[in-house]
Amino acid sequence: MSGSAQRTGIANLPLHYGKVPPWLFGRMSQLAREITVVIVDEFSAEEMLRRLSDPFWFQAFGCVLGYDWHSSGVTTTVCGALKEGMRGLEKELGLFVAGGKGRTSRKTPAEIEGFGHLLKINPSPLVYASRMSAKVDSSALQDGYQLYHHTFFFTKDGSWAVVQQGMNEVNRYARRYHWLGERVTDFVCEPQSAICSQGRGETLNLVASESTKARDVIAQVATEEKPYKIVTQLNRLKTLDLPRRPYITLEDIHPDRLGKIFTIAYEHQPQNFESLLGLEGVGAKTLRALSLISELIYDTPVSLRDPASYSFAHGGKDGHPYPVDRKTYDSSIQFLAQALDKAKIGDREKLEAFKRLKAWQ
Repeated sequence: MSGSAQRTGIANLPLHYGKVPPWLFGRMSQLAREITVVIVDEFSAEEMLRRLSDPFWFQAFGCVLGYDWHSSGVTTTVCGALKEGMRGLEKELGLFVAGGKGRTSRKTPAEIEGFGHLLKINPSPLVYASRMSAKVDSSALQDGYQLYHHTFFFTKDGSWAVVQQGMNEVNRYARRYHWLGERVTDFVCEPQSAICSQGRGETLNLVASESTKARDVIAQVATEEKPYKIVTQLNRLKTLDLPRRPYITLEDIHPDRLGKIFTIAYEHQPQNFESLLGLEGVGAKTLRALSLISELIYDTPVSLRDPASYSFAHGGKDGHPYPVDRKTYDSSIQFLAQALDKAKIGDREKLEAFKRLKAWQ
């Protein structure tokens, strides 16, 4: 693959339901447009992608636009405001936005291809990056959060970033995932550089470095073992005493129902784990089943390490649960303040935005 990827952060946010009033969303879209225009003009479209991939900057950006600083809605609304605000300016700025919430997220590939005539590259690698980033965070990293939002940002030269979010209806939190496509070429081994989360727990983490051998075994099993043999192995495991791990069990796998997917994998002969993950139909349950075989039959366990390392939203001045990253905060605030100062908007809108930015500080 010619592109590269780096997940740059995750933020955990309380789930908030409801819609943004039209009068507010309209203003958010206008302000988002003006700030984006300044950043692209002063720096580059690629710099805007880097900023969007920074969880701290993204959160501050949401506050400037007028949204609740800790709400899960900041993700969907900010991305929606950016998409609306950028409408009609894509060719001029060389910056494009695709995807969104719910059903809109499934239109991402078509939207990317729809901008193909304005790009300097073939859009296929961008479509692949969009699809794989979603597959990694929904299937290869099983942390209990179901993706429901996926926004893909990209430039005419092929640089890209992803902001996507999943929800956990048990703990009532949302987790936001940031990707930046300019550093790492491996989608399935430690694609993240920083992950922030409200809480941690056991996670089926197939993209951990500790899962390297397991990824090889899983791809080998799916390629070399005939489908009926895999199903037979899984059914035999039902008679064993399985480890007490929430993601390595047969309770919701139903081996017989997975036979069709195993057949697809066997017929396609994927070269590696990434190719296997990219196959249509290979999802969370398929990977759990293959992970179980990897551990119990081939003695190659998958990592259960949650890649989240600390809470993004609750750093405190007293150092609990972790010290505030003052350097990052100050950098985000200063960058946004400069963009606001140069934005072509009314004095009142600018003053209110500065007040919100000051409050976040």
